[in-house]
Amino acid sequence: MKLLEPGKIGRLSLKNRIVMAPMLTGLAVQWGEGELSQRDIDYYVARAKGGVGLIITGCMRPNRKLEASIEEPAVNSPRCVFWLNDLAEAVHDYGTKVCVQLSPGLGRVQDPNPDLPHGGLVGPSALTCFSDPSITVRKLTIEEIEQLIRDFEFSAKIISTAGIDAIEIHGHEGYLLDEFKTALWNKRTDKYGGDLDGRMRFPLELVEAAKKGAGADFPITYRYGLTHYLDGGREIEEGLEIARRLEAAGVDALHIDAGCYETAYWPHPPTYQPPGCMIDMAEMVKKAVSIPVIAVGRLGYPELAERVLQEKKADFIALGRPLLADPEWPNKVKEGRLEDIRPCLGCHEGCIGGFKFSKHISCAVNPQTGNELNLALTPAEKKKSVVVVGGGPAGMEAARVAATRGHKVTLIEKGYELGGKLIPAAVPAFKSDYRLLINYLSTQIKKLGVTTKLGTEATPELIEAMKPEVVFIASGTTPIIPKIPGVENEKVVTTVDVLLGKKGVGESVVIIGGGSIGCETALYLVQKGKKVTIVEILDSVVRDMYWVNRMHLLKLLADAKVKILTDTKVLEVVDEGIIIADERGKRSTLETDTIVLAVGLQSSRELVKTLQDKIPEVYAIGDCVEARNVLNAIWEGFRTARLI
Repeated sequence: MKLLEPGKIGRLSLKNRIVMAPMLTGLAVQWGEGELSQRDIDYYVARAKGGVGLIITGCMRPNRKLEASIEEPAVNSPRCVFWLNDLAEAVHDYGTKVCVQLSPGLGRVQDPNPDLPHGGLVGPSALTCFSDPSITVRKLTIEEIEQLIRDFEFSAKIISTAGIDAIEIHGHEGYLLDEFKTALWNKRTDKYGGDLDGRMRFPLELVEAAKKGAGADFPITYRYGLTHYLDGGREIEEGLEIARRLEAAGVDALHIDAGCYETAYWPHPPTYQPPGCMIDMAEMVKKAVSIPVIAVGRLGYPELAERVLQEKKADFIALGRPLLADPEWPNKVKEGRLEDIRPCLGCHEGCIGGFKFSKHISCAVNPQTGNELNLALTPAEKKKSVVVVGGGPAGMEAARVAATRGHKVTLIEKGYELGGKLIPAAVPAFKSDYRLLINYLSTQIKKLGVTTKLGTEATPELIEAMKPEVVFIASGTTPIIPKIPGVENEKVVTTVDVLLGKKGVGESVVIIGGGSIGCETALYLVQKGKKVTIVEILDSVVRDMYWVNRMHLLKLLADAKVKILTDTKVLEVVDEGIIIADERGKRSTLETDTIVLAVGLQSSRELVKTLQDKIPEVYAIGDCVEARNVLNAIWEGFRTARLI
C-alpha cells in the first residue's frame, strides 16, 4: 500500500506517507507566553502513537513584537529548546518525525486589539482588516522586515538545536507572508513589492534565513495556496511559478492548499466540499516541480488517499481534522480496520469552531481531542447493568463508552435502524459523512457486545422490568409543527419526511425556516432540480452554523438561485401556497406545490421524569435534553458514560 511506504523530504526519512496537517490548538501555556503545554504534547503524542509519519505542529512565531496576537507559541529564546525537545523526543518514541510550522505573522486577518493603534495589526501595505473594516493595518517598515528575517534565522537555529526534524514556512491563507506574495494585498513600491520578483523577495529571504539558522541541509517545507479563488487574488499560473521559485531556493517539499479568508471554504473545507477537493492543485504543482508535493483537502478516506498516491498526483497525504476525529487513523488503515475509523464530519464545531469562544481544539465526534489524558477511558470500578433508550448519536456513544469500560449494556430503539436524526441528515450526498458516523458507532457497539433491541418501545414498565442500575435517556426529538392557520393542509410536510422519502415534493417548494436544517434541505432539493424558496422570520439565515460552513452554504444556495426571504412572517397556509407578510407588514401570496416545515425540533422528557425515582441512576443526554448538534449529543454521551 503506497500510503504505508516510506518517503523522504530532503534528508528526512519518514516511515509512511501520512502527514498530520498543522492546526492551531489553543493548548499553549497561558496563551501569550509562547510555550507548549503538556496537554499540547499529549495531543501530538496521541497522533504519533496512532501511526502518523510526520507531524506538522500548529503555527509558531519567531517573535511577538509586531502583532497583537497572543494565540500562537513563540520560538523566541534559548529556553524554547526545553519544550521543543520534550515534543521531539515524545513523538520520536513512536518512530514519528516532527516539523514546526513557523509564521512571520497573521497580517490583516488576525483579530484586532481595539486598544492598540491599527488594532495591533501589520501588513505589507495599509490594508483593511478582514474582521473589522474600520481598522487599517499598519504597513511594515523595511527595518521591521529585516528584523523578522533575523528572528526567523534565530528561531530556526533553536528548532534545529531542540531535535525537531523540519520547519514548515506558513505562506498560506492570506496571512502576512501570503499578503507579501499577492499583488491584491501588496502595494509596496520598494524592493518588497511590485512584480513577482519583489513580492517573492520576503518569502525567499525567509527560506534562506531558515536554512542559515538550522543548517543548509535542514528540511524546509513551504505551505501556500496555488490559487485564492478570489477576484484579484493569485491565479494558478502565478501559483505554479511560485512553486518553481521555491524549489530553486532550496525548499524540500511543497504543501499545496487553496483559498484565503474571503474564500475560507477552501482552506477549511466544510462537508459541502467533495472529498479530495484540492487534489487537482497538488497534481498541477507535481508536474511543475521535482521535489515532493504534500496534498490536502478532505482526504480522510483511505481508498481515496491511496488512489491519489498510486496515480502520482502527490507524494504525501496531509490529514488535519480526520486525525482529530481518529488519532489511530494510520494504524487502522495499516491493520485493515477501515470500519473502525471514526469519521470527520467537516462540521468545524469542535475544532476551529471552539476558538470563537476561546476554547481549545477538540472534535465533535471525539471529545478526547486536546484532553487525551484527562478524558482517557478507564475500566469501571463496579460493573453495572445499563439500559440506553434511543439509538441516535448520543445513545450509541453512551453505549459504546459504557461497554468499553466493562458495563453490561442494552440499547433500546423504537425504530428498525440505528442512527436517530443522523439518518435523515445523511441523505444528501454532501452529508454522506454522517452515514459513516452511523456505521462507525453501530459497528463499535456490536463489537463491544451491546445488546440491541430494535423496533422496541421503551416503556417505563419494560425498563423497570429489566432492573437496570443505570438508564440513559437519549430518545431524541420530533419536528415542531407551528400554529399557523391551515398548517394541516396536505401540501405541508416536514424536512424529516422529505429527506426520508416518506413524502414527495412538487416542482416548486417553499421551506419555512432558514436554520441549518432548512437551508441544507433547500440545497438538497435544488440539486434535485426543484425550484426552492426559503422563508425566514429573522433578518438572516443559517445563524446556527460555524461561519466557514455558513459562508459556503450561502454561496451554494446563491449559485443555485434559491430565493431567500428574510424578515418575513408566514400568516396562513392556503391551497395556492402561503400568505406572508414582509417587515413592513405588506401581505402577499407565495404560490407553491409543497410547503416544508423546518422551524425546529422539540424534546420530550416524560420518560426521564417517570423513571427518576424508580431507577438508581437516570441521565438525560443528547436531544432529549435540548435539540442541538452532533457535538452536544456525542459529548454528553461520552462524558456522562465515562463517569458511571
